[in-house]
Amino acid sequence: MSARLHPESDSTLPSAAAEILVELREAPPLVQCITNAVVTGFTANVLLAAGAAPAMVDIVGEAGMFAGVASGLLVNLGTPTPEQRAASLEAVEGAAESRTPWVLDPVAIGALPVRTSLAHALAERRPTAIRGNASEILALAGLSAGGRGVDATDSTDAAVEAAALLARRHASVVAVSGPIDVVTDGERAFRIANGHSLLTLVTGGGCALGALMAAFLGAARASADPLTAVAAATLVYTVAAERAAAVAAAPGSFAVALLDALHAVSPEDLVEAARVEAGAL
Repeated sequence: MSARLHPESDSTLPSAAAEILVELREAPPLVQCITNAVVTGFTANVLLAAGAAPAMVDIVGEAGMFAGVASGLLVNLGTPTPEQRAASLEAVEGAAESRTPWVLDPVAIGALPVRTSLAHALAERRPTAIRGNASEILALAGLSAGGRGVDATDSTDAAVEAAALLARRHASVVAVSGPIDVVTDGERAFRIANGHSLLTLVTGGGCALGALMAAFLGAARASADPLTAVAAATLVYTVAAERAAAVAAAPGSFAVALLDALHAVSPEDLVEAARVEAGAL
């Protein structure tokens, strides 16, 4: 099956994203984050700004138990200490038992053996969604050696085939972050052209998006399929990024403005600003 996307302008995702955003704010999902030490505070603030409730529960003995009561789970491999590695596996087991949706963010995998091995082991446990840059997605699919640390050296378009392969292999939604974001379930896909390059100059810009995806998956469990929920989170985040960039002078002010924009973004903003295409693979 070809993984080339044949897109058409889409008007359904903005409306669906608007509905999920309202649901999230009316009943804030509790999002468990097992994430890296560099981005913990920013990730929590992004969730709070959007309307969700963060919980950084990442120790053995609690992680699995908490995954059973959380609305969504993020497993981010940015700084995978031995404790976090064990907690991640425990949390994923707890999520499976309770059917809690969860997101895998395979940060900087490829050449680094510990995180790469863990990423493959976690992917085999069928995450609801996998989010990464193009090089991380290619590496997880076994089609490249990864990027330069956390930075992608491949284009989003180059990773579409890998994303589709991973989606079908693990029954997951796969989101490739970049100048244009691609979100696919292996059969269908969205291309989202919103966003701003200042996101790449803020530590945690991508990692926080993984947490927001977990929040949207949790908020939309009864109302939207995972592909729509993950694409909706991407749209909300990237529309907020555009609005933040419009009032920011540089990366520092952008980071603050992004939190403000996430807090302020409205359903009407999403419908008005969305640049989305949908298509089949």
